[in-house]
Amino acid sequence: MKIVIGSKNTTKIEAVQHVFTNKEVIDIDAPSKVNAQPFSDAETKEGAINRATLCVKEMPKAIGIGLEGGVMEMDDGLYVCNWGALVTPDARVFTASGARIPLPPEISEELYRGFELGDIMDRYTDKNRVREKEGAVGIFTNEHVKRDGMFIHVVKLLRGQLEYWSK
Repeated sequence: MKIVIGSKNTTKIEAVQHVFTNKEVIDIDAPSKVNAQPFSDAETKEGAINRATLCVKEMPKAIGIGLEGGVMEMDDGLYVCNWGALVTPDARVFTASGARIPLPPEISEELYRGFELGDIMDRYTDKNRVREKEGAVGIFTNEHVKRDGMFIHVVKLLRGQLEYWSK
């Protein structure tokens, strides 16, 4: 069975390839249909489900995977969050979320002003395409945990659920 990832982001594609090594992984551009910068767990999860659902609509006999990064508000500030969804050809939906860390106030201020985290991180670090490399989580954990690791973890959670419920 083919696996379709609803993104052209190399970090997300490689996370799926890392977990589904024995499957053909195809990437397509599947819009999340949420804000470019999701601002809650619910919106980030919805974006992942939308991407995965669009993958299955595009390739009905494949498994669709959607991965979405966002931020969520807590009492003490904004946190990075990420969600994944896996949709089967028979429309079963599995979801999972990953680790969360707080963002510095100066990053949160930029987010509240309407900028996307990836763009902010490029300016903040004076690097290019942080969202396709270490991600904000990599920057703020001194690269002990990188964005790909967070998405690999989420894809493992999705695959594990699929395998368990397919017994």
